[in-house]
Amino acid sequence: MWFHRWQPRSYGTKPARVQRLAALVLITVCCTWPPAGGFAANNAPVKIVALGDSLSAGLGLPVDAAFPARLAAALQAKGIAASVVNAGVSGDTASGGLGRLDWSVPPDTEAVILELGANDALRGIDPAVTKTALDTILKKLKDRRIAVLLAGMRAPRNLGPDYVNAFDAIYPALASTHAVVFYPFFLDGVATDLKLNQSDGQHPNAAGVDVIVARILPQVEELIAKARAARN
Repeated sequence: MWFHRWQPRSYGTKPARVQRLAALVLITVCCTWPPAGGFAANNAPVKIVALGDSLSAGLGLPVDAAFPARLAAALQAKGIAASVVNAGVSGDTASGGLGRLDWSVPPDTEAVILELGANDALRGIDPAVTKTALDTILKKLKDRRIAVLLAGMRAPRNLGPDYVNAFDAIYPALASTHAVVFYPFFLDGVATDLKLNQSDGQHPNAAGVDVIVARILPQVEELIAKARAARN
């Protein structure tokens, strides 16, 4: 799929002094008690959804070698409480991701890794269409108060400089417009390296996925920090 073509009641009738005391106690409790769910809720794992295409879905790989599973394992190894849901659909475009956004990103989601656009480039879709779809996704996630990590993509070089420049500019422009964590190129360090890709030369093998996870991990930690801050 990729590179080689490159959300006034009354207190009763007690004396006024007693009512005032009761009200004071109530106010104190309300202002100092932990929010619903208590401290345990604040420390609960952050639910992340990886919304993407085959690069997220793990096409050609066992489930436990796909990007979401390897990312979850890396976070666990660092003692970071988070779950990562695989919402990758092979062959999906940015418009396809927008079309399934509401059911792919359930109500309890706190953070999204948005990895879409590679198939748009492979199919030569107008970059303006891709940008509009990604922009709408970002706006919808913002309205739902979901933290986002935007993973960038690059167009195959053989599509010509005009297309390449227009497509590659999509992600930095969106990152500057929206308050998102930004990782410029999802396949950084992996694209075109035969040792890190499957036989199709387009999809990372297990070793390639581990390279992606290692490189994107700092941005994912930033994403989790933003999601935890939003709980407060």
